[in-house]
Amino acid sequence: MSHQTQLAYREVLEQREHDILSPYAAFSDETVGRLHEEEADVYRTNFQCDRDRILHCKSFRRLAHKTQVFLAPEGDHYRTRLTHSLEVTQIARDIARPLRLNEDLTEAIGLGHDLGHTPFGHTGERTLSKALAEIHQQSIDQVGMTQESLIFKHNEQSARIVDFLEKNGKGLNLTREVVDGIVCHTGKQKAMTLEGQIVALADRIAYVSHDIDDATRAGLLTEDDLPYGPRQVLGHSSSQRIATMVEDVIATSQNSDTIRMSPKVFEAMMDLRSFLNDNIYTKSDAKVEEPKANQLIYVLFFYFVQHMEAIPAEYRIHDQDKPEIQVADFIAGMTDRYAIRTFQNLMVPRAWRMGGSL
Repeated sequence: MSHQTQLAYREVLEQREHDILSPYAAFSDETVGRLHEEEADVYRTNFQCDRDRILHCKSFRRLAHKTQVFLAPEGDHYRTRLTHSLEVTQIARDIARPLRLNEDLTEAIGLGHDLGHTPFGHTGERTLSKALAEIHQQSIDQVGMTQESLIFKHNEQSARIVDFLEKNGKGLNLTREVVDGIVCHTGKQKAMTLEGQIVALADRIAYVSHDIDDATRAGLLTEDDLPYGPRQVLGHSSSQRIATMVEDVIATSQNSDTIRMSPKVFEAMMDLRSFLNDNIYTKSDAKVEEPKANQLIYVLFFYFVQHMEAIPAEYRIHDQDKPEIQVADFIAGMTDRYAIRTFQNLMVPRAWRMGGSL
């Protein structure tokens, strides 16, 4: 097969997008571009390449051992950042398909949206923000601990990973549409593409549903403990609630230049989110280990700031005039168990045996 014939196959895929997808979709041959110009792939579209790069990168594999909500749960069925990312991606694709939007772009954003999450979930994110604030001689009162005011934000770190840190400092060189969707999956700014907006909603649908499921599995609540009003609107099981929210997004967003839920369903979802925040995320028995995780991250941060030679070389390529950023990059990339093991090796005395007979 000649190179000319091979190249035509990608063009067939690109033409298929124009034939099938909605005018509101993002088309892979009309991408804004990449950080660094490169030759187009022979067989795959730009967004298909991005999806594959994320799927095969080290940061994606590490999500398997990063906390979603529950720290160090004893059980094989609690969500991790990896399973969360897969569930978000599945929900997002189920929304994108009937809206005739670009599933490849949607999938790439979904798989990559949490690459920058720290060990121990949002606990680690807040602790790194606190540590960076101290380095910059800012008080926590000045910085604040709301998601919008954090110094260290996992969504921005996800973009930093794919742009600069992966592949030993070269980055993955993803299209700007994917990086934009990753950054805008949380916070007030909307993604530039409808596919990115879908992932932002799919993220909320996923965690509201599976956090209830995990909390129920842990014995922290029952279905009857959930507020009655949202259950009447969304359903009385995780699968019913996911189906209701997905179908509502599809129905409400048909032939539209924005992705949204109907006010009634959105309010019910946010009521469930508030319930989880008040009863699971901040006050439940599952959070009793969080102070230890806070202290662990805090101690590691300031240890490495004072021992930069212990930072792997790949984290010292960028921001050489800002060692605290290099340390944050290193710690954010750790899995829960690697962070614990590193702390133990550095801070916990180990038994040793003197020579000679007893």
